[in-house]
Amino acid sequence: MQSSNPAFRSLRQPAGTAQGAAPSAAYLQQMYAQPSTGAPARERFLTLDDVVAKTATVLGVGVVAAVLTMTFSSTWVLAIPALVVGLVLSLIIIFKQSRNPALILAYSVAEGILLGAITGAFESIPKYQGIGLQALVGTLGVFAGMLVVYKTGAIRVTPKFTKMLIGAMIGVMVLLVFNLIASAFGVDTGIRDGGPMSIVISLVIIVIAALSFLLDFDQIDRAIKAGAPASTAWYFAFGLMLTLVWLYLEILRLLGYMRSN
Repeated sequence: MQSSNPAFRSLRQPAGTAQGAAPSAAYLQQMYAQPSTGAPARERFLTLDDVVAKTATVLGVGVVAAVLTMTFSSTWVLAIPALVVGLVLSLIIIFKQSRNPALILAYSVAEGILLGAITGAFESIPKYQGIGLQALVGTLGVFAGMLVVYKTGAIRVTPKFTKMLIGAMIGVMVLLVFNLIASAFGVDTGIRDGGPMSIVISLVIIVIAALSFLLDFDQIDRAIKAGAPASTAWYFAFGLMLTLVWLYLEILRLLGYMRSN
C-alpha cells in the first residue's frame, strides 16, 4: 500500500529488492550518503511564550521612547509628526498583515513619542502632575483584569459577542468623527468638553477598549491551537499595542476631565 505521506512516496524501491523485503546495508548506506535536498526547515509553531516575549519587547521600546520624549521635550512639537508616522505604519502593518519586526518596532517608537509628548504636556500643568503614572497603572490594571476574565471564562467570546462589540466600536468611531467634524465648524456637541456627558462617553469607550482585549486574546489562542508560525507573535504584539495605546489615551483623558472638575 502506497503511503499517504508525500515524503515517503518519493522514495523509490531499489532495483533487485523484493517487495516487502528489508533494505540491504548497502542500500541504507546509499540513502544516508545522498545529499540534502536543500529544502528550508519549516518555521516552528507559535507559542504563548512567543507572544509574551514579543509583546514585552514592543511595549518596552514604546515606554523607553515615551520616557525619553518626556525627559527632553514636553511640548506638542513631536506629537504631530509621531501621530502621522504611527498612523501610516499602522495602516501598512494592518493591510499587509506584516510580521516585520522593524516595522512594528518603528510603530512602537512613534507611538511612544506621541504618548510621551501628550503626557508631558499634561504633566507640565501643575494640576495634572502625576496623571501619566495614574493612566499607566490604570491601563495595565485593565489589561491584567481582562486577561483574568478571559482565562476564567467569565465572559465568553462568542460570534454574537464579537458582532456586538464590533458594532459598538464602529458606533463610537462614527460619534468621534462626527464630533471632530462639528468642532471644525465651531459646533460644540458636548462630547469632549469635559462635562458630565464627556465623562460618560469616556467611560463607555474605556469599557469597549477593555472588552476588545478579549477578542485579541481569543485570536491569539486560536492561532496557537491552529499551529500558526512563530513570527505571527510580532503581529499579535502590534495588535495588543494598538489597543493599549487607545486605552491609555482614553484613561488619560478621563483623568483629565476628573481633575478639571
